[in-house]
Amino acid sequence: MENSQKGFIPVMLTPFLSNGNIDYPALTQLTEIYLQAGSSGLFANCLSSEMFELSDKERIQAIKHVIKVVDGAVPVVATGTFGGEISKQADFVKEVSDAGVEAVIAITSLLAEENETDEIFNERVFDLLDQTDKIPLGFYECPVPYKRILKPAQLADFVSTGRVIYHKDTCLDLGQIKEKLKLTAGRTFGLYDAYIVHAVESLKAGASGLSCIQGNYFPELIVWLCDHYDDEAFKDEVQMVQQFLIDNMDVMHNVYPVVSKYFLQKRGLNISTFTRRNVGSFTPSIIKEVETLFDDYTLLRNNLNIKVFI
Repeated sequence: MENSQKGFIPVMLTPFLSNGNIDYPALTQLTEIYLQAGSSGLFANCLSSEMFELSDKERIQAIKHVIKVVDGAVPVVATGTFGGEISKQADFVKEVSDAGVEAVIAITSLLAEENETDEIFNERVFDLLDQTDKIPLGFYECPVPYKRILKPAQLADFVSTGRVIYHKDTCLDLGQIKEKLKLTAGRTFGLYDAYIVHAVESLKAGASGLSCIQGNYFPELIVWLCDHYDDEAFKDEVQMVQQFLIDNMDVMHNVYPVVSKYFLQKRGLNISTFTRRNVGSFTPSIIKEVETLFDDYTLLRNNLNIKVFI
């Protein structure tokens, strides 16, 4: 997923009906919003999608639904490893690949236990590569069940196989990101940073783009940042957007993804705030914070003349 233009890859939500079933009409509308905002790809079946609360059948159905709505407009990646023996994980990787994704994403913390060494992890990665034919893969340093960060040299070894084309980075360390980019330069590979605090610096360092939860509030703002991060004519505005995102980090992470679904309701999307994952109480004080965020974003968006579709 390498591209000279910086791109935004949303980590997709899964809308649910009040009875807990997947709300496919809302998923259609949400997918279209990501596309209309200018996203350069989509990450389906990820932590924001509540992937651990979905059955294998639901995971595949949701991925296929997204791919059908996208209809080839942008590439879609999706998680395909959920623990167990590598042979079992490889089987599901093949199933996800058959759904039509650009790359199947492996969760780093599900390939080795927290107390297992990098050597064991590396062996399992190469085993997974061996057992999944020529399927393009990617990595996601998911914080659940624990966060396993790839060292720059590890990532470089995996990318050098020609099979690993995508990486969603959550190390929160700009120095590590720069080293990862240096060691994977010239490869057909894209590193997408999840940490919005140093978004501009990461893009300037050579990251292919951003893949952050903030896109589940205002995808068009993240696309705008990817388009203008290095534009001298918009230097002040870029700094304003970066600071806005930093200032609202806590609000956007608190009882997520309930808060983002509520925010999308405020925008006009017909989506419930139902989540299968227990993320805590959506209290009146949190609601007030999200409403303030909505008002502040509306003002910022108008100042930047950003077009929105809902």
